[in-house]
Amino acid sequence: MAQVNDKPQWRFKGPEMEGPIARWYTRLRSSGSQMEEYRRQASRLTDGLPTGTAVLEVAPGPGYLAIEMTRTGRCRVIGLDISRTFVEIATANARQAAVGADFRRGDVANLPFEAESFDLVVCQAAFKNFAQPVRALDEMHRVLRGGGTAVIQDMNRDTTKAAIDEEVKGAQLGWLNAFMMKRSLTMLRRRAYSPAQFERLAAASAFGTCEIQAAGIGMEVRLKKR
Repeated sequence: MAQVNDKPQWRFKGPEMEGPIARWYTRLRSSGSQMEEYRRQASRLTDGLPTGTAVLEVAPGPGYLAIEMTRTGRCRVIGLDISRTFVEIATANARQAAVGADFRRGDVANLPFEAESFDLVVCQAAFKNFAQPVRALDEMHRVLRGGGTAVIQDMNRDTTKAAIDEEVKGAQLGWLNAFMMKRSLTMLRRRAYSPAQFERLAAASAFGTCEIQAAGIGMEVRLKKR
């Protein structure tokens, strides 16, 4: 695999997750219920994969999902994030968990890997922030091997206020973090894509098509490289 270019060219459509913001997000996502959800998702995403499967997580943030996918013993996981702070946090979290997940800094619009390097690409709760969404999809397609899949989990623009309230309640946070989470989700919904909008993005990309399942405040998009 090629080395990471340390000069990323893209930026979030919203505030970048560096310093105190990144550390606040890390704490927000570290509750017991959140960690249990990461374990559940890791098991589901890797179920049935052969040992040694190469996985790329784009924008892994604190690295919790990548670490849990590595724990399954099925995958070699690399996480690539634009945020220096998140790369530092995720690397420390992996070291503390004694797992071999590898976190690097890089650019989703110019992934620093050779073509056909990965069997699975995962992107959770970040795609709505990408300034060049079709280019990001094209890059995911390029680094996937034939038959590989990109799984994008993100907020659904069509989600309701009631669904946001239920999501916050389920996170089991203190009142201040619950207030901040609800406020953040309400703002993030404005940048999110609806299923119909995402289908148009997929059609404009090298994937050409996608499958979408919506549930709660989110949706899961699966894109297959033929």
